[in-house]
Amino acid sequence: MENAAWHLLFQGARDAGITLELEKRNLYEKYGEMLMDWNQRMNLTAIEDMESIAVKHFLDSIAVLPRIPEIQRPGIRLVDVGTGAGFPGVPFKIQQPQLYVLLLDSLAKRIGFLNALLKELDVREGIQTRHDRAEDAARDPVCRECFDIAIARAVAGLPVLAEYCLPFVRVGGLFAAMKGPDAGAEVHLALSALKELGAEVERVDSYYIDKNLGRSLVLIRKKRHTPAYYPRKAGIPARKPL
Repeated sequence: MENAAWHLLFQGARDAGITLELEKRNLYEKYGEMLMDWNQRMNLTAIEDMESIAVKHFLDSIAVLPRIPEIQRPGIRLVDVGTGAGFPGVPFKIQQPQLYVLLLDSLAKRIGFLNALLKELDVREGIQTRHDRAEDAARDPVCRECFDIAIARAVAGLPVLAEYCLPFVRVGGLFAAMKGPDAGAEVHLALSALKELGAEVERVDSYYIDKNLGRSLVLIRKKRHTPAYYPRKAGIPARKPL
């Protein structure tokens, strides 16, 4: 990783209260290089320079970690729904090696990239990929209500993300939605959907990963079992949000 990009990541992590050991630099460097290389052949990200990758992908991911203290507990299982090029799940695994992570995405080319990435990084224990739609995977007994935390960084609206993610979460577990700086209106619109799915908003954290990049983390607690009817069939949550 270029010195300027590493400095941005290191400084941003420190500002967020994260100790970023120098030995992790090699992992992030390989990750960034593979992302840029594969992105020339397939559309993995619109962010194409290493400095922007360091801030808008790596730092954006790990800045979430201090805001979910329970993620550091032993035995925590996390599903990253719509992981894309591995964000935030792979940086989570780099920072928290004890964490179990399932990387879920509906596009085979992204899963191909992730499998190659994990092999290159030699990060294989306690992390898996799955090529599937969230609506289908959440009905599989090996996934349904089997995770302590579900997280999504996708651009879909919160009612849609909630229907995708909450069926994965055990009662008492957490759904974390990574959003832009103004999540209040979106949270308000999602309240009825959350109630229907058996969950409640716990809190909304607002913060900056850079002086010009505001973020919100919406933390939603699973209070009751999600009705078996949800998620609806593939494509319906996006077309007809709750």
